[in-house]
Amino acid sequence: MRIPNSEHEARGWRIRAIVPDFTLEDVWALPAHGRAEDFGELVSMASSLDPANSDSDAARALWRLRDQLGRRLDLGRIAAPAGSDGGGAGALPIPGTDESSLRGRLPADLRDTAADVDFGSLPFVPLYRTEDEFAAEVSNRTVHALMHLGWVDEGNGSFRGEMAVYVKPRGVFGKAYMAAIRPFRLWIVYPPLMREFERAWKARVRE
Repeated sequence: MRIPNSEHEARGWRIRAIVPDFTLEDVWALPAHGRAEDFGELVSMASSLDPANSDSDAARALWRLRDQLGRRLDLGRIAAPAGSDGGGAGALPIPGTDESSLRGRLPADLRDTAADVDFGSLPFVPLYRTEDEFAAEVSNRTVHALMHLGWVDEGNGSFRGEMAVYVKPRGVFGKAYMAAIRPFRLWIVYPPLMREFERAWKARVRE
């Protein structure tokens, strides 16, 4: 379900102008198709995912292990609401800048457009939402990252979901950390999450 980064970069997503100093880590085609008005449901479904309770034993164990290590080693938890442990966007500067959040980079028309989105137990902070884009940031002692959701127009009134991950590691340790977890993200965490997302989306369509 991964797609070339170049496909995402070739589209006119507004996020590209907001995070030119971030690295596009990877892009995933989400197992969700619908019409223009369904994008809000895509955002709601993505923000309600709970990797700590994944159907996959391996993904669930890995997620909970990382959360415990984050708590014990003061790296920032990944299964707690933003700010609940003193971390999250706003607590640390974005690497290489004096900014603590990407909110200050938003143009006026994007500010306060996603205040109603709640990630529950995940430490993401919503940034903005348009009719076909949504972005949320997360920050800890290893990385400042951003999740971008796009609703790709396939023509004839049909749209499909896409998720991109942007990152800015914190120094040498952050880069080493991102390299170390990459295979686990790609092969253990994301695939079962995508399958769960697909089942939830299909159940929504049947309803």
